[in-house]
Amino acid sequence: MDWITHEEDVWFDFRGNSPHQLVPGRFYKGTVDGYADFGVFVDLAPNVTGLLHRSELDRRLETLEWEPGDAVFVQVKNVRDNGNVDLAWSIRETESEFRGARIHDPDGDADGQPVESESEDSGPKPIKKRPQSGNRTRPVGTTQSTSEPERTSAPEESDDASAQTDAVDEAPVDEAPVDEAPVDEAPVDEDETPTAADVVGDVAATETADQEVVTEAVKEAEEERERATLADIENHVGEDVRVEGEIVSVRQTGGPTVFELRDETAVADCAAFVEAGVRAYPEVDVGDFVRIDGEVERRRGELQIETEDLRVFGDTEADTVKQRLADALSDEARPDAVAPLAAHEPVAAVGKSLLDAAEAIRRAVLESRPIVVRHTATADGYVAGAAVERAVLPLIRSEHPRDDAEYHYFTRRPLEEAVYGMDAATNDVSRMLEDRDRHDEKLPLVLLLGAGSTTESLDGLGLLGVYGAERVVVDAAPADDKVAGEVDVLVNPAREGSDANDLSVGALASTLAVAVNEDVRDDVSHLPAVSYWENCPQQYLDLAADHGFDADRVRELREAVALEAYYQSYQDKRELIADLLFDADEGLAGHVSEQFRIKLEDEVETAQANIESREVDSISAAVLDADAYSHRFDFPPTSLLVDELHRRNREGDKFVTVVLGTDELYVRSTNHLDLRAVVEAAAEKAPAAGLAAAGIREGRIEFLTGARDEALEAVLEAAADQF
Repeated sequence: MDWITHEEDVWFDFRGNSPHQLVPGRFYKGTVDGYADFGVFVDLAPNVTGLLHRSELDRRLETLEWEPGDAVFVQVKNVRDNGNVDLAWSIRETESEFRGARIHDPDGDADGQPVESESEDSGPKPIKKRPQSGNRTRPVGTTQSTSEPERTSAPEESDDASAQTDAVDEAPVDEAPVDEAPVDEAPVDEDETPTAADVVGDVAATETADQEVVTEAVKEAEEERERATLADIENHVGEDVRVEGEIVSVRQTGGPTVFELRDETAVADCAAFVEAGVRAYPEVDVGDFVRIDGEVERRRGELQIETEDLRVFGDTEADTVKQRLADALSDEARPDAVAPLAAHEPVAAVGKSLLDAAEAIRRAVLESRPIVVRHTATADGYVAGAAVERAVLPLIRSEHPRDDAEYHYFTRRPLEEAVYGMDAATNDVSRMLEDRDRHDEKLPLVLLLGAGSTTESLDGLGLLGVYGAERVVVDAAPADDKVAGEVDVLVNPAREGSDANDLSVGALASTLAVAVNEDVRDDVSHLPAVSYWENCPQQYLDLAADHGFDADRVRELREAVALEAYYQSYQDKRELIADLLFDADEGLAGHVSEQFRIKLEDEVETAQANIESREVDSISAAVLDADAYSHRFDFPPTSLLVDELHRRNREGDKFVTVVLGTDELYVRSTNHLDLRAVVEAAAEKAPAAGLAAAGIREGRIEFLTGARDEALEAVLEAAADQF
C-alpha cells in the first residue's frame, strides 16, 4: 500500500483497544501515566499502557522532566503474551523530527491515513507536503503534475447556496457607449454554428497554451534559482535551497537514501526518499557532480537537506563545479607555513615535505576521503599516531555533520613492526574495497608514521598503488631510494641531507600535527619529549616543562603508553591513549606506569642473571637466550627488552647486545650497524642458516631454527667487522 512508510521515520496514533494490536518496532504517541522506581508508565490508548523501563532511557530516571499527562513519543519494543507492553526510548520527542504521522486503527477504515491536525498548537500535525520537480523523492505509485502552478485556496462556500446566484444576477453589466458605431455582423451559416465539442476544444486549447506558458515560467524560475553554499544552509532552515557539488558518499538506510554532498565550503547530508529501504536515484554514484533542490531541515540536532530533485551534471557543467571545488580546496588545504614546535635542524630540513604531507591530509578531510594511519605498536609510534589524530579529528567534526564521522573518516591501525608488508596491505585493501563497493566510499589516504620507508615495504605499498590509494610516509630514520619513487609524499630528513640521529617519529609527527591544525599546538607540545626513551633534545624537555609536564610526568606517560601499546597491539585504543596523553589526571598514567615498571623489572632481573658475556674480535657482546630466560608471550616485548638490556649493560664504544629467540634475534650496538650488510656478511659465513633482515628498524634478523648456533656466531662476527 502507498501509505506504508518506513516505521522509524513515522509516529502512529494508536486507536485500538488491545495491546496485542500494537506493532513492535513502531513509534507511537502516548501520554505519561505516572512514575515507578523502575520506569515510566505511558498510556497508548484508554486501556493500553506500556512500561518504559529505566534501562531503556538515555538518561537517569530522576532527571526526566515529564509530568503526568504530557504527550511523549515511545517505541513499542515487545508485547508479551500476558499483554504487558515493553517500551523503548525515542530520541525524537517532537513531531517535527518525524517524517510524518499515521493512524493505526486496527479495526477501522482509517488505518494508514495521515493524522489530521485540528489546530496549529494541539494534536498531531499532518505529514508535510512540498511541491516537487521530480518523482525520486515520492513514494512509488504516486503521481504529480509539475506544470501547474500552486493554487490559492478557494473562498469558503456560503451556507445559502442562492447567495452566489443572487450576487451574479445583481452584478452590473457593461453597456457599449451610445456613440459607438455599429459593427457589421456577417451572416451566420447554420452549418458553421460551433458545436459544444468545438467550444470545449477551443477552451482546452487555450488552457493548454496557458499551461505551457506557465510551465515555461516555472522552468525559467527554477533555472534562475540562486545557489546556496552548504556552509550557509544553517541560515535557511525550513526554506527551499539549491546546492551544487560532488557526491562523496551514499548511505542506504532503512528509510531514505542519504547522499553526502561536498561543495567549496562544507559537507552536508541530503536525504532522498522513494520507499523504505529503496535506493533513490540509483544512477547517481560517488564522484558525480550534481545539483540538488530541497528543503533544509534539522533532524536529531543535525542539518539535512530533504531532496526534492537531484540532477547529475553533464561534462561542461560538471567541469565548472569541479574546478570551483578544486580552486577552493587548494586554497584551504595547503598551510601557509610550518612553524616547528621547537628549533631542531632535522625538522627544519623537511619543512617543504611536511607542508606537502599536511596538505594531503587536509585535502583528504575536505574531499571526504577516509584517512588510515599506520604506526608501530611502540610508545614512539602511538605518540606519533595520537598527535596526528589530535589534529585531524576536529577538522573532521567541523567538516562532516554525522555524529560518527570521526570514527568513519579516521582510523589508526598499529603495526607489529616498522615494515608495511603484504599482510597489512592486504588488510587495508580488503577493507577499502569493501567500503567502496558496499558504501560508495572513496579510497583512503594511507599515512605511515615510522613505518613503510624501507624496501621491505615495497610490496605492500605497491598493492595500495595498484588501486590508486594515496600513500604518505613520515619517518625519522633514513628511507630507501626505491620507497621515494613509490609513495606520493615522503617526509624524511635523511633525504634532505640532514642527520636525524636525535629525532624521534613522535617529534616529527607532532610538528606535522601542528601543520595540519595549528589549534592543537598547546595540546601536542609535550609529546616530543614523551616519545624519547633516552637522549631527548633539551628543547623538547623544556617545551614539555613549559606546558606543565616535568621529567617524572613525561616518564610516566611514556611508560604507560608503552605498556598499553603492547596489549591488544592491533587495536588503536583511541579513547584510552587520549586519556593518557591529553585528558586524564596524573592518577591514570601513574597507575599504568607502575605496572610497566613492575613487569619490566621482573623480566630484566631474570634476564640479567642469565646473560652470557662474549668477546668477539675487538668487541664485547651480551647475549640472552630469550627462549630459556624470558616470558616471550608476556610484557615486555622482545624489542623493548633488548633496548633495556643494552642500556644497562653496554660498556665502552664497542658493545653489542643480542637477544636470541627460536628463529630470530634482535641486535643493538653502540655503533650504527648497517643491518643489511651484517646479514649479507653473516650469510656468507653461515650459508645454510637462512639469514634474512626481517626488520631494519627493529634490528631483527631471521634464521632457520636448526642453524641457531651458527646464525648467532655469524651475526656477531659480521657485526664486529663493522666496528
